[in-house]
Amino acid sequence: MTEIVNTAQSEAWNGYEGEHWAGHYDRYDAVNHGFDEPLLTAARIADGDRVLDIGCGNGQLTRAAARRAGTGSATGVDLSGPMLARARERAAVEAVPNVGFEQGDAQIHPFPDAAYAAALSRFGIMFFTDPVAAFANIARALRPGGRLAFAAMTPLPGTDLGAVFGAAAAHLGDFTVSPAEGPFSEPDRIRDLLSAAGFHEIGVEYREAEGIWGDNIADATEFIMGWGPVRYHRSLAGFVTDDEVRQAISTALLPYVTPGGIALRGSAWLVTAATPLP
Repeated sequence: MTEIVNTAQSEAWNGYEGEHWAGHYDRYDAVNHGFDEPLLTAARIADGDRVLDIGCGNGQLTRAAARRAGTGSATGVDLSGPMLARARERAAVEAVPNVGFEQGDAQIHPFPDAAYAAALSRFGIMFFTDPVAAFANIARALRPGGRLAFAAMTPLPGTDLGAVFGAAAAHLGDFTVSPAEGPFSEPDRIRDLLSAAGFHEIGVEYREAEGIWGDNIADATEFIMGWGPVRYHRSLAGFVTDDEVRQAISTALLPYVTPGGIALRGSAWLVTAATPLP
């Protein structure tokens, strides 16, 4: 199964991309935190459960799952060394003792068989090279009747994020085509791939949550300028100045100024499924 590992993704998440997410962990958590409670509720985590967090990143959701599991535990798995280091640091600072983190590719990671009551992912499953093989590996790690709950991006056009990133893309070329345009773009496609991986009782709901991208327009603009896809396409667009891109982003952010910061509503498919009972 090693052929499904994406070397380029591993290099990115252990290079600039992972370092940017680890260095701005609080910013990314503020952007995505609104999906944590829906995921924890959907997974029906209870005291004593052993929980797996796929693509855990800096570990905010993993720590929340560990708290919810009480006498149980939560394990986060991710490709990114820099983010896992941050996750371990935050677990120590927040005194969450029943949490652990492992570096690995969830598509092929040797999880123990039937070890977990629930598996979660907050946007960490969208980069699988072979989603069916990956979810089959996750299903193997869940006990019979184990629960799966994950959030996957919806397509960006028509959303707050689509408006802001689209303004930058007008200068840099279309980098807004994302994993949301692939296997997770439509509910029927999600149901088909999870069914092929051995899951049943599959549900797909549309959800929105507000994320804070910065204290003000200047703050949010600089954060977005450093985000991986924007940074990469800036390096390719020699005919466009950074000031032009910065101005486009700043202008697009104007409608989203609130007293609490720059608030953009994100959208996701909230997906639930279960492994069959014997």
